[in-house]
Amino acid sequence: MSPAEKIVAGIDLGGTAINYTFLDERGQFLIDGLCEHPARSVEGPDVCLAQIEAGLTLAAERAGVDLGTLVAVGLDTPGPASNAGVLSRRGSTNFVHPAWAGFDMRGGLEATLGLPVTYLNDGNAAALWGHVSIFGSENEATSVSAIIGTGLGGGVVTGGRVVTGRNGFGGELGHVLIQFQSIPGIDGLVPACNCGRTGDLESLCSLTAIRRTLLPHFLARHSDHPLATQTDIGTAAKLVRGMAEQGDPLCREIFRVQARALGLFFDEMINVFDPDALIVGGGAVETSIDFRRWFIEEIRAGMPAQREEQADLPIHVMPAGDSAGARGAALDAARLVREQSL
Repeated sequence: MSPAEKIVAGIDLGGTAINYTFLDERGQFLIDGLCEHPARSVEGPDVCLAQIEAGLTLAAERAGVDLGTLVAVGLDTPGPASNAGVLSRRGSTNFVHPAWAGFDMRGGLEATLGLPVTYLNDGNAAALWGHVSIFGSENEATSVSAIIGTGLGGGVVTGGRVVTGRNGFGGELGHVLIQFQSIPGIDGLVPACNCGRTGDLESLCSLTAIRRTLLPHFLARHSDHPLATQTDIGTAAKLVRGMAEQGDPLCREIFRVQARALGLFFDEMINVFDPDALIVGGGAVETSIDFRRWFIEEIRAGMPAQREEQADLPIHVMPAGDSAGARGAALDAARLVREQSL
């Protein structure tokens, strides 16, 4: 067990699994890698909150943490939700049970655990971890993170604080529109997003975009490709990354389009925030070193020319990507503890 007396927990609630971590007063994380427990979010708030509590006990046993030393908990979930952690009344993919509509997720967990709980959406939590891992918790730097998954999450962090906005929708970077028409090789493509927009970042840069848009687009031009024999496009889409890593030209082209889309997006962010760093996370960079290097080079190739002063802006890969959400949530809880002690 950590010799530090006060511990905070980070809880990353996903659609099927909950990931946990613990952070002590020295800033040391007490769990390396994933520490997962089934989420059961589809069964509604009562079952899910009980499952979070049960998993927290098991995670504490694994980490050697006395739950009596726990002083605060950070929670992150997929959105949409308010700054205070109240889920949208329209529901979402991960919270389909009708009892989730308008549910106070932060308040519900606080009542269940009897501890102060902070809330971030999952993209913002990961962005906070990425930022702190580079700059530390006390800094005046600004970073922009893009995390490629089923959708496109991310966040903007400045001065060690996440920019959440008036309603909690700050950092919904996947829904920023980009000039996708300037990307070579996608003539005639109409990238539609689940949010109803056409041509936002998520519509091109996500696993959903590969399945719905990019893979069908390229297979229509290469009907002899091995993936064209797959009867299920979803199964075929999950094979694209592995084939791209192995050098398959069509699959590389799909990831080149995604990288170029990120380049256009990052260009917009540079002109809005003039950040100190860009951070990329998710499946596209949880790959071999060579593929990761190639992907980041393609991001830079997709960025219009910058001012001379911005040409050396670094692009970082999100460290500990699987645990990024839980670690960011824990960091947010630690911020609350610091502020309450002042």
